[in-house]
Amino acid sequence: MASVLLLAAGCGTAPPGGPPGAPAEGPPPAAVAGFPVTVVNCGVTTTYRQPPRRAVTMNQHVTEIMLALGLEKSMAGTAFLDDRVPARYEAAYKSVKVLAEEYPSYEALLSAEPDFVYGGFDSAFDAKEGRGRETLARAGIQTYLNLEACPSGPVTMDLLEEEIRTIGRIFGVNGRAETRVAEMRAVLDGVRRRLDGAGEGGGAGEGGEAGPVKVFVYDSGDKTAFTAGGAGIGNDMITRAGGVNLFADLDKAFGDVSFEQVAERAPEVIVIYDYGDRTAADKKRFLLANPALKDVPAIKEQRFAVLPLSATVLGVRAPEGVESLARQLRPELFS
Repeated sequence: MASVLLLAAGCGTAPPGGPPGAPAEGPPPAAVAGFPVTVVNCGVTTTYRQPPRRAVTMNQHVTEIMLALGLEKSMAGTAFLDDRVPARYEAAYKSVKVLAEEYPSYEALLSAEPDFVYGGFDSAFDAKEGRGRETLARAGIQTYLNLEACPSGPVTMDLLEEEIRTIGRIFGVNGRAETRVAEMRAVLDGVRRRLDGAGEGGGAGEGGEAGPVKVFVYDSGDKTAFTAGGAGIGNDMITRAGGVNLFADLDKAFGDVSFEQVAERAPEVIVIYDYGDRTAADKKRFLLANPALKDVPAIKEQRFAVLPLSATVLGVRAPEGVESLARQLRPELFS
């Protein structure tokens, strides 16, 4: 497993109490039920003697995990939105201080006096920017990196469940975590029943012959296409939605391919990841005008699906992303 949890009485990688940078001195904190908890995360072992009280989240999908677990009162700050926070989390999100539009500087991060920093991507803990996990540990700040950034096996919804449960244990809200897991499973089960009821699926342009829809993901890029490979949660999402990722053989979560390669693989649907300053409509116009793609079935038939980026990474919105994608790939099953 990418993350290991156990009850332990050992020492963590950072002082268990006090403000960032404070020495690990004085009496230990009062015992908290269910603690200490030791987590091995992406090669870093940390012992939590009590739930963090001043957490900072560094990417939207991990922010939403915290909000989904009702942990906004345990947050001292947040940073780096890719798109809009869902309405159900909006009030809780607004109660948390935004430290920066993208990643905060080391100084801005320290100003929030965090005892825990939760990163969604490797870039959240960029050592060159002074935010390396070792640097933060020396400042008395515990850290956790989303498991999609350091998987030890396939990145699937099982890993998402592990992520939710791990954060639940770190913050002492195991029951809330189990509730969220059950809700996510219900969404995925609903999609599976729809697809199973229609057989294996129906590929576009296949004369009604059953088969998964051939999908190409377009994240960004003008000279080349930045797409979803086989090593990220996006690949599992496409499969669960009744599609097949045409670049599943790309052995990474994301990577660049040429538009000529896209044309050769002839996708039936192009899934656009929507985020940032470039709108999904702009991306669609670019793809429709790209001469290398003029003979691609998805372009000829103008078959596009759109997903917000925050629903395509290892966060609580991924199951809803599966449902949304399935509706767009197989609308006749959801009418």
